[in-house]
Amino acid sequence: MSGESPAASAGAKRSSSVPLITARPDRRRALLALGALSALFATAGCGGGGQTPDEPAPSTQAADIAADKAAPPAPVVPSTWPLTGVAGDVVTRAALAVKIENPKEVRPQTGLDEADIVWEQVVEGGVTRLVAVFHSQVPGEVGPIRSVRPMDPAIVAPMHGIIAFSGGQAGFVNALKASGAQVLSNDMGSDGFYRTKIRSAPHNVYGTPSTFWSQADADHQASPPEQFAFARSAEQATAAVSGTPATSVSVTMSGYSHPSFTWDAASGTWQRSEAGEPATASSGARLAGTNVVTMSVVLVDSGTRDPAGSVVPETQMVGSGAAVVATGGKTIAVTWTKTATETPVVLTTADGQVVKLAPGKTWVELVPTSGSVTVG
Repeated sequence: MSGESPAASAGAKRSSSVPLITARPDRRRALLALGALSALFATAGCGGGGQTPDEPAPSTQAADIAADKAAPPAPVVPSTWPLTGVAGDVVTRAALAVKIENPKEVRPQTGLDEADIVWEQVVEGGVTRLVAVFHSQVPGEVGPIRSVRPMDPAIVAPMHGIIAFSGGQAGFVNALKASGAQVLSNDMGSDGFYRTKIRSAPHNVYGTPSTFWSQADADHQASPPEQFAFARSAEQATAAVSGTPATSVSVTMSGYSHPSFTWDAASGTWQRSEAGEPATASSGARLAGTNVVTMSVVLVDSGTRDPAGSVVPETQMVGSGAAVVATGGKTIAVTWTKTATETPVVLTTADGQVVKLAPGKTWVELVPTSGSVTVG
């Protein structure tokens, strides 16, 4: 202990048991702040996650989403040929109607397989004549071409197109001119007509459709309006949806004329026969239609005679009557109505709905009330 004072000895003991903190003041303040934070977190943990009285309540705010007020894009509807309802690149040109004869000795005719619509009408002697209407296709040749009849204005006027023919009584020709159609006549020297050597006169007049179209005047350049309503697809056609299954439609136009149509599922068409014999075009193609429309019509005496002295009948086209529509292997009984020469025929169901045909070619049979239609 040699000379060591009691105070020094006590200080040595305190230094060895409890260290003396000699931290600087700024460090001391930091340590005190750290301790306060630790105490605060411990208090929050003990509170089960609740808010302290001084803590502000959370707030919510609706997202600012601007409404899209732009109109939806218009649906893309493909262009369709007005006389067939078939989609395609439609060419603007007038409908071209051509009068083609139909006795047995002139068959097979040329170009009928390329017509959009074919109308069959009874003329003198019970023979039938055809009004073949072309628009979506351009055949190289058509014929044999014959004369017009008094019911032709009612067929062609709604299309406001061109009609090509060879011959006709002055009153019938004048009625065609008055109907708004452009008249091209072999007798008047219109271009595009010629006679062939394969048949004898008067059954040897043929024509070139492209030449007929090239003569269209300024008032006959536009495409025709629809003559019948069309569904978007064959499955949506009125007869296909609501009709009765059928395999044949047999027609008696007169004692001389007995056309018929047989359903062919493979081609989706009604194939035409004449008196039981398959009907073909000169190309060998079978004559057929996606739709067949038979209209019950009244025939009256037109008050005129043909060169042989026979009565020239007139089909009354303005009015209404019973009809049968054949489409897609089914048929349906409907009503036809035509309010004026210049308006199209309208087909309606029993509940007044407009009949929709399947897209494709159509044969229209103007069946006299003295004739008949048998569905098999």
